Amino acid sequence: MTQREKAEELRRLHAAPEPLVLVNAWDAVSARVVADAGARAIATASWSVAAARGYGDGEQIPLDEMIDAVRIVARAVELPVTADLERGFGDAGATVARAIEAGAVGCNLEDSDGKGALVPVQAHVAAVQAARAAGESAGVPLVINARTDVFLEGLEFDEAVARARAYLGAGADVIFIPGVSDVATLEQLVIKIRGPISVFGGAGGPTLDELARLGIPRVSYGPGPLGVAMAALGRAAKTLLGGGEPPAELANRP
Repeated sequence: MTQREKAEELRRLHAAPEPLVLVNAWDAVSARVVADAGARAIATASWSVAAARGYGDGEQIPLDEMIDAVRIVARAVELPVTADLERGFGDAGATVARAIEAGAVGCNLEDSDGKGALVPVQAHVAAVQAARAAGESAGVPLVINARTDVFLEGLEFDEAVARARAYLGAGADVIFIPGVSDVATLEQLVIKIRGPISVFGGAGGPTLDELARLGIPRVSYGPGPLGVAMAALGRAAKTLLGGGEPPAELANRP
């Protein structure tokens, strides 16, 4: 597929009857493993990319290294790739343009300021508009997943709705709302926002059937898949370092 075709496929997946499940990757090997498991698209996770390169989350990783990670993932698979670009690294339009050049056909942009607060609504509206313009300039119908951290920052339901509507009006395709897992609240968000939303998945959260019933088109797992991989590595390392029986998975070559 061409990059434009991948973008159109990613957009189509958001309109499918069932939610698009994104098991987030951080490098070529993780992307290939997820693709081979049957994924329909690949999403990077900023936390995981940063951790794999020795940085903390929150744009501590240099932009060049983040874009390099996007390029590596996009080259590793034939699937559409959407990139977690955090807050846009100071210039959302330029950062998104670089991510597109690296092979991405979608992006996440969040409205937190990195200091425990949210940026003004109009600031994130401008970031979404800049991302949309970057896609149009590149001829790529970019899928923009505009994230609001309202619930992570302990703010009110109405604030989440207002921000979501503003970001959709600015050109976002989906509103990403982390920090909510109860079905009743998600149902009210769907009703009030009147547009597609995406959520984090996790243990004890809504099932895919419940999300489909609510009309939620996208669920991702953020740094969770890296946590799963590191937990498995930790268990294997303890076994080997303790002189235990080497696990059969040592022969695996993804």
